[in-house]
Amino acid sequence: MDNINEFKILKDLVKFNTIKDKENKEIINYIESYLNALGFKTEYKTNTLVMSIGKSPKIGFLGHTDTVEYIDEFKTPFDLTLKDNYLYGLGACDMKGGIAAMLDAVSKVDFSKLQNGMKLYFTYDEEIGFGGTYELVGNKEEFPEVMIFGEPTNNEALIGGKGLVEYDINFKGLKAHSSNPDKGISANLNAVKFLYELEEFYNNEIKVEKEDCFEIPYTTMNVGIINGGTAKNSVPANCNVVIDFRTIKASHIDSINKKLQELSDKYKAEVSIIECINPFLNKIDYFDEIKTANFMTEASLIGDKSKRIILGTGPVTAHEVNENISVDSYRKLVKQYEDLINKVCK
Repeated sequence: MDNINEFKILKDLVKFNTIKDKENKEIINYIESYLNALGFKTEYKTNTLVMSIGKSPKIGFLGHTDTVEYIDEFKTPFDLTLKDNYLYGLGACDMKGGIAAMLDAVSKVDFSKLQNGMKLYFTYDEEIGFGGTYELVGNKEEFPEVMIFGEPTNNEALIGGKGLVEYDINFKGLKAHSSNPDKGISANLNAVKFLYELEEFYNNEIKVEKEDCFEIPYTTMNVGIINGGTAKNSVPANCNVVIDFRTIKASHIDSINKKLQELSDKYKAEVSIIECINPFLNKIDYFDEIKTANFMTEASLIGDKSKRIILGTGPVTAHEVNENISVDSYRKLVKQYEDLINKVCK
């Protein structure tokens, strides 16, 4: 019969309230103390923690410590509960389960028998702004040759991810009374015409290119926000539009940028980029089947010098009420991590 004591590390991690990084310091100190006892040394520590062991680190693992908020229906958010072969707790899936499996796995590895060492990264602010990963990248961190990201995948290795580019577009018109619209310039109408031409370009030039390894095998376009006008009887002088593309190729971002510049000149719009992250797709020998992520992870932010693998627990119940993972998935993940360390660092 399963015993909750087998999952002590995960139980300890779940106890920390890391919603919006509230107890970031406490969880980082816990992880550092645990790894120090195994012989790891602290390389870097702020709200982010970097630990290493051995020489010439060839593999790295990265996990974010923060979680989303929960609603009242979640019965035991900070107390890991075992029921019917499932472990319930806030972050159990996303992604304290992945972090616990990393800590469990490294405790089973005899690093004295390996040629190469490893690094462990623990970041903050993933759920809101990727602050921890951007901090590492900004400090020009040299990530190891192979990087594992512990996001929940139900034990499937994902070796690619779509890119993301988000735009904020502001249209300037001229206000007038709706009874005499020719005296004004409608920012709303300019926005509509702009979007119509953009969608036509997207359908004819971007969407037609495919990459079959992605579940949705083409770059997608979404108009997320349109906000224009102040009164029903006034020609609107301002309109704001926010759009995003989930890209399969970095070249698509260049093509979209060029088209947006052309349209902004035509329709008197100001275009600014909110976020721009390139897609990635690795060639890795460790797995037979190629699978990719439809969601955005920190793997997309660290650059292409490392081979990136997204691999974590399941079922994928991230951001759900009564978030949970299965005991079998957790145990399997610990073994997967252990095997990867031994294989890459041999």
